[in-house]
Amino acid sequence: MSYAALGAGLAVIGAGLGIGQIGGKAMDAIARQPEAVGDIRANMILTAALVEGAALVCMVLAFFVKAAG
Repeated sequence: MSYAALGAGLAVIGAGLGIGQIGGKAMDAIARQPEAVGDIRANMILTAALVEGAALVCMVLAFFVKAAG
């Protein structure tokens, strides 16, 4: 079993769950306060991009560790 593949898979699963929760909570916030849709959407996109970037870094590091070891 490759620990690099396991690490990359966990990073992708975690990012998917995190982005799903970000989207769900943003939709809840928009439903409660529709006049703030622009601010909520901008913050949602920024946060999702940061989560996706962190997942990409985790995947790259997992493969670098595999290549080094």
